[in-house]
Amino acid sequence: MTLPNPFPTTDIPTTLPPTHRRARRLLAVVLVGGALLLAACSTSAAPSSPSTTSGSSAGTSGTDTITIKNFAFSPSTVTVSPGATVTVTNKDQVAHTVTATKGGFSTGDIQPGQSKTITAPNTPGSYPYICSIHQYMTGTLVVSG
Repeated sequence: MTLPNPFPTTDIPTTLPPTHRRARRLLAVVLVGGALLLAACSTSAAPSSPSTTSGSSAGTSGTDTITIKNFAFSPSTVTVSPGATVTVTNKDQVAHTVTATKGGFSTGDIQPGQSKTITAPNTPGSYPYICSIHQYMTGTLVVSG
C-alpha cells in the first residue's frame, strides 16, 4: 500500500512574488547595514583593555604636562628638571590619580575635566607612578639634572 505524500510539491511556488522579493532584499540591506553600523560603533568605543602611550616629554619652561585619557597616561614617560612643576589633566569620564609607587608625590583624586599639579623630586632619578584607583595605569617621571 502506498501512502499519499503529505507535502505535495505542486503547491509550492517556484518563485516569490515581486513584493516578497523586495521585502527579502530590504531585510538583507537592513541586516548588513546594521552589522556595519555595529562594527563602526565598536571600533570607536573605549578600549576594553587598558592601553599605554609611549613617548617622553621634556619641557624647557619648567612646567610639563601629563594627560589622562582612555585610562592611560600620555606621555607614559615624562622627563623634567629637579623641582619642576608637572600639571596633570584628566580627560577621562572618571577620577584618577598620579601617585608615586615609592612615595614622593601624589595628586590625590583628579575629577573628570580637572587638573592638578605636582612638584618633581629634587633628586635625579626614575620615579614610577600609578593611578591608585586603577593600578594597571602606569607611567614614569624621570628627573634629570
